[in-house]
Amino acid sequence: MIVRAIEQLGAGTLYHVRDLGRMAGFLGYTLAGCFKRPFRLGELVRQLRQIGVNSTPLILFIGLFTGMVLGLQGYYTLSKVGMEGTLGMLVSLSLIRELGPVLTALMVTGRAGSAMCAELGIMRNSEQFDALECMAIDPFRYLISPKFLATIIALPILTTMFDLIGIFGGYLSGVVLLGVNPGAYMNGIEVKVLNEDISLGIYKSLAFGLLVVWICTGRGYFVQQIKNAGFGAEGVSRVTTQAVVYTSIAVLLWNYLITAVFI
Repeated sequence: MIVRAIEQLGAGTLYHVRDLGRMAGFLGYTLAGCFKRPFRLGELVRQLRQIGVNSTPLILFIGLFTGMVLGLQGYYTLSKVGMEGTLGMLVSLSLIRELGPVLTALMVTGRAGSAMCAELGIMRNSEQFDALECMAIDPFRYLISPKFLATIIALPILTTMFDLIGIFGGYLSGVVLLGVNPGAYMNGIEVKVLNEDISLGIYKSLAFGLLVVWICTGRGYFVQQIKNAGFGAEGVSRVTTQAVVYTSIAVLLWNYLITAVFI
């Protein structure tokens, strides 16, 4: 029984090492595909619309109510120590440094990342990748690299929109509903939000964009090589769920690591 347990541990370790190697090679081929000609600008624009533009209403909705909740909770906390005037600083820094990049990445993962994983998984099961290779078409340049570039471009823009609408939501709940001085609210943002805070949010959004597109497309591309995934539609559904879970965990983990480095 002990020997069996050791065998399973070794087999699991080897599987995860191979899987990590596949994902690393996948990232290398994807990056190389971004520089191969001819560039597929039309596909890049289509992916920007799918990943960025179509995600905008969701991001604005979530951002608005996140900012409003921050305004309410922040006012409740700050009123206990008589510092309601710093509400603008609290809301803006919370959104720009932490909540904006993280929630945007999680929303894009659930909406666009899952779709990318399912799309590539179906194409793999239907042997469309094999057909492209038979026609001497690089599947990375043709399909995956445009998704990669579009996600990297879209995430910082969506994060910025999330931050702005969230700050506006904090203004609505704090100033309009609860009566915080509007000058103090805006002054707290102007004085306390530094370039370093904005840069940190941008760095996080870029890193999270890379994680989202890398994990989601990689899981879909290797759907037939993933352990216990199954076949056909069942395999695609399981791998898509796995991609969303892995990406969410990676985003939260890297959020802590980046914060620990730059704080």
